[in-house]
Amino acid sequence: MITSPAFSGKRYAVLGLARSGLATVEALLASGASVTAWDADEIKRDVLILPGTGRGAGEGGGGGSPSSATLADSPLHHPADGPPPHAAHREELVLADPLEIDLTGYDAIIVSPGVPLNKHPIAAHAKAAGVPVIGDIELFAQARASLPPHKVVGITGTNGKSTTTALIHHILQTAGVPTLMGGNIGLPILSRDPLPAGGVYVLELSSYQIDLTFSLDCDVAVLTNITPDHLDRYDGFDGYAASKYRLFEMQHPLNAAVLGERQLSARVPNNTMLLALDYSERQGNWPALQGPHNQQNAACAIAVMEVLGVDEALVEKGLRTYPGLPHRMERVTTHNGVLYVNDSKATNATATAPALAAYPVIHWILGGLAKTDDLDDCAPYFDHVKSGYTIGKAGPMFAEILRAAGKIVLESGTLDQAVKDAAAAARSGEVVMLSPACASFDQFKDYEARGDAFRAAVGALA
Repeated sequence: MITSPAFSGKRYAVLGLARSGLATVEALLASGASVTAWDADEIKRDVLILPGTGRGAGEGGGGGSPSSATLADSPLHHPADGPPPHAAHREELVLADPLEIDLTGYDAIIVSPGVPLNKHPIAAHAKAAGVPVIGDIELFAQARASLPPHKVVGITGTNGKSTTTALIHHILQTAGVPTLMGGNIGLPILSRDPLPAGGVYVLELSSYQIDLTFSLDCDVAVLTNITPDHLDRYDGFDGYAASKYRLFEMQHPLNAAVLGERQLSARVPNNTMLLALDYSERQGNWPALQGPHNQQNAACAIAVMEVLGVDEALVEKGLRTYPGLPHRMERVTTHNGVLYVNDSKATNATATAPALAAYPVIHWILGGLAKTDDLDDCAPYFDHVKSGYTIGKAGPMFAEILRAAGKIVLESGTLDQAVKDAAAAARSGEVVMLSPACASFDQFKDYEARGDAFRAAVGALA
């Protein structure tokens, strides 16, 4: 794990004991800090119970903290729970709700990015005690001075940041550069062993994580794009955008900024700027990076590699061999010459549009729990749709929209039937794609379960 003498002898409160919270507790205790930890979910608190006692060390106060559902990390981004703190450090651990104790003398409160600081009482409670509220990325930033010499690439943006992060990490691995991927993707960064000298930490950073970070000086900071999102947490779009731009404000003026769109440059202060270029003529060589959105993601990654000095031939090899992320235009298999693509993560029409743009002849599986009553964002690419196969609650409505556009539509009803119907109609060289433009909750637990069901249905074709 990542530890630091900078934390030794200090007092911290950790609110929320999901994966990143557990990793934070362990890293702080191993660094010699004293920790007060809490989660409203008793099951999560039980992870920290002292062996053989049946109770936590100094367990106190009830309610008031966020629910475990609020604090839980996405399974896609945090696929494994962190271990509980080592027994050797438990004497410095107290279980108590930070809202129920005097915070005077604490050095910081570490909260999950899921805690809405614009509404949650912990913000006012901490302010009254003069205690900063931070996240685990800020702890990583404070620990950097004690790590072997390294670089940090931070990636943010409304769309594309997960793919861009994973792609940068993959290219570095392909080039033989020691690298770790963390932040809003993969395992919590504090749970990982430090990289050797010359390594590169690649961090996906949501606006919520940036809000809790104050000293992260990225060697390369990337902004893919900004469109309205999470406006319930911010004072309008300008407030949301300002959160993203803070990633650059924390940088040394001579460090590099990579921007996915030219218009983003107006608010980036003083950094050495690289604008993502157009590599669409090379995109055909990168199987898992199709569509205009992935051209932007790849262009950002190429610019980062230029800053880091990675050989162009190794960059091209990384782009060619990148496998993609699960449920994001994931190439499942080719069966009888037909490519099957799982884009279950596309839960609205805006997210589906780039997938439709990526392939010329598509058998499109769509539907579920609709977020809007139209497919207007997808309409420019209807000429790529050979036929549609609708599922779920929105199936009849979407079938009507596609028929009005002159498309052949089968109302398959279920995903399993839609895969069978599409497979029967598709010909070699064509694509069967699940890109539902809908939430999944009418028929599945989440979009991941839906994508897994698509994979299973495709597998059954053989």
